[in-house]
Amino acid sequence: MKKLLAILATTALVSLTAPALAQEKTDVTISQAFQSLLYLPLYVAIDDGMFDDAGLNVTKESAGSGPTALNSVISGSADFSLHGPEWTAIAFEKGAPVKTIANVVNGAAVWILADEDFDYKGPESFSGQTVVAGMMPTTSTSLFLKLLSEKGVDKDSVKTIQVQIGAEPAPFIGGQAPLAVMYEPGVDQAVAEGKKVILSFPKEYGPYAFSTIMARSDVDEDKATKFVAGLQKALETIQKDPAEAVKVAQKEFPNLDPKVVEAAVKRMIDDGVYAPSVDITKEAMETSLGVQIALGNLGSQPDFSKFVDKTFIDKAMGE
Repeated sequence: MKKLLAILATTALVSLTAPALAQEKTDVTISQAFQSLLYLPLYVAIDDGMFDDAGLNVTKESAGSGPTALNSVISGSADFSLHGPEWTAIAFEKGAPVKTIANVVNGAAVWILADEDFDYKGPESFSGQTVVAGMMPTTSTSLFLKLLSEKGVDKDSVKTIQVQIGAEPAPFIGGQAPLAVMYEPGVDQAVAEGKKVILSFPKEYGPYAFSTIMARSDVDEDKATKFVAGLQKALETIQKDPAEAVKVAQKEFPNLDPKVVEAAVKRMIDDGVYAPSVDITKEAMETSLGVQIALGNLGSQPDFSKFVDKTFIDKAMGE
């Protein structure tokens, strides 16, 4: 009888503690360069519970820049960072213990816009014109300058009004220049005011590792496995359910016009900006870093097999 009572007591204790144990999650911190519609897959994974389902309690911090976010990882104050892979490649080149473990943005998310009556016949139309662009160094202006060089347009023949990143719409809409180079949501803010998109870099370049997840070389494998798995589900959701992606974006950016947010998210989905999966191809990474090499910001392509760790990608994709 005593043995039976002991078994029943143990069973009751297990049933009482099991739910509490099931709710325990691993704390993880990710440092993003800044709050951006580009990073929507991260927000979907957080807001729609993909990380919760993977057993993680994710804290998101905004560093203000890519290098600052990456330094948070190197110093150990963050588990992961999200920004352009060029900053990680530069640090990697200098011997920093860092690597890339997942894709988030797989398109060169930059567009060139013009006044409605601007007669665009190709990049040669930029000669002699004034363009509003983000303050260097930034990928948007870098891509524009690289385009001029590739198409044989003298960059000195193009006047650029460089402003803080995100501030491009105001001078452009205000008439200070007939052309602008920018990211979303500035693109669709300008389109809503009657401007037109004349060139899409995502379509121009195709797969392009624009923003990726970074970690230390000695990253906790359990955390990384769960984090990349949650991100994979978020990327799948964006592709299968654009309406849900828009809903999360509008929640994350309550101060923006909901219609602008919707248009921006749909444009990035249609132009292939959000990665279809967490996978990173060698070609997409080399295309991305090739721009930085051409501009003199990076010495050479890193060894892909060492710079990109596909261990967690393969697990997330069931390979």
